[in-house]
Amino acid sequence: MSAVTYAPSELRRARYAVAAVFAVHGAVTGSFATRVPWIQDHASVGAGRLGFALAFTAFGAACAMPLASRITHRFGSRSALRGLLVLWTLALVLPSLAPNMLTLCLAMFVYGATAGMADVAMNALGVEVEQRLDKSIMSGLHGMWSAGALVGSAGGTLAAHLGTDARLHHVLAAAALTVLGLLACRWVLDLRPTEDEEAPPRFTLPPRSALLIGAVGFCAVFAEGASLDWSAVYLEDHLGTSAGLAAACTTGFMLTMAVARIVGDAVVNRFGTVRTVRTGGVLATAGGLLIVVADHPVAAMGGFGMMGLGIAVVVPLCFAAAGHSGPNPSQAIAGVATITYTSGLIAPSLIGGVAQATSLMVSFGVVTVLAFGLVLFAGVLRGGERTSVKVGPPDAAVPGPRS
Repeated sequence: MSAVTYAPSELRRARYAVAAVFAVHGAVTGSFATRVPWIQDHASVGAGRLGFALAFTAFGAACAMPLASRITHRFGSRSALRGLLVLWTLALVLPSLAPNMLTLCLAMFVYGATAGMADVAMNALGVEVEQRLDKSIMSGLHGMWSAGALVGSAGGTLAAHLGTDARLHHVLAAAALTVLGLLACRWVLDLRPTEDEEAPPRFTLPPRSALLIGAVGFCAVFAEGASLDWSAVYLEDHLGTSAGLAAACTTGFMLTMAVARIVGDAVVNRFGTVRTVRTGGVLATAGGLLIVVADHPVAAMGGFGMMGLGIAVVVPLCFAAAGHSGPNPSQAIAGVATITYTSGLIAPSLIGGVAQATSLMVSFGVVTVLAFGLVLFAGVLRGGERTSVKVGPPDAAVPGPRS
């Protein structure tokens, strides 16, 4: 990308704009997740077939994410993000329109593909802003994603409570989020490749550095997916709590993740990436051990809270490290994103399989072992530490290309 100098005020504005994009992206996910039961009934599919259809989300994302780098190179960061984000917000409508299994699979493939490409584009742009500000912002950006997901979930919960048709709900949500996304994209950085910069290949294997970084992200996303999908079941089935208290544990875990990500940048700027991830791994491991040995719901809820605090900033830092590790941030981020998406897909089913063969306590023992992997392998993120990028004074700033 072109080495354009931006004024501090432009960089601050670009940071807030990217944060708004992350929130919009999260709101789409939250809006969809709360209406899955309605979509299941509308498509007349059972639990097993629904799980198969939802797997097409990750499949679509994995297939399409490598294309994001090429699109960004062709159209520039702002236009690419604008187009991909609009495709993603509009794709929210597709699953609720699917009348049967086949169309639902196709809808989820498109939904996942657009989600993945927009995800890569906005993370790559976030890394570019972070480099120019020379301080960590990726944790806060992912915190805004979590906040957006909570807002989207709240809207979806209200719509479901009122008995609103998901097609109407998602059309209205998609329209509002498309407008918000377009407004936010007006102020993101418009970075373009230099004349001698080669276009990235359409499809390529991620670099080795991205694979190592992705392995760290795998551990964190596995623990996150297991906690989100199984924490309520663990409290209700293993510890005999009420359904309301079990659900509150899951909500508390999500809130813990969101708050930790929003404040996480201050910790990263103070202590550095590797130390933060390693300390988080210790906290997550301790939380996992507390979950496994807990004989009271309060202790288990405390363990899930510690788990959330420990892993919250890991995935944002993995994306940041991938973007800083090579000359093509989008390509490296796509590789890490593919690995983390895969982790998020297999975690719930693997936890269920282990629980069926043994017990939920053993399942969370596996989660605890993976959490300890953050302690052991945090050092691979050292190669992706930020490198300072000079930010010129306002009177010497050369604005980037405008759309």
